[in-house]
Amino acid sequence: MRSHPSDPTGPELREQDAAVTLRVRVQPRAAKDGVSGVREGALCVRLTAPPVEGEANAALLRFLGKAVGVPPSACELLRGQHGRDKLVRVSGVTAAAVRERLRDWLPAGGR
Repeated sequence: MRSHPSDPTGPELREQDAAVTLRVRVQPRAAKDGVSGVREGALCVRLTAPPVEGEANAALLRFLGKAVGVPPSACELLRGQHGRDKLVRVSGVTAAAVRERLRDWLPAGGR
């Protein structure tokens, strides 16, 4: 497993077996979907979906798929089904590709 240290322009990523894992901090019921920055190595994602009946989790996987250019089915929630802090695996991409694709979603300065 390779770990990629945090930098000011992206989240901490771990690459293993043709997949990348990343930590995500979710803010449900936001005004619009988007990335608000990176905090302590976790990608901070705003979602319009409410945190009920798995709606925010499903919205997160759809959003991450779109953001990194993979189908939502390539994104899997590993931990955090009932909390704001989550661990997500994205299959079929490299850490470098995820970092590059997320760069467009990050606000200026990465925070």
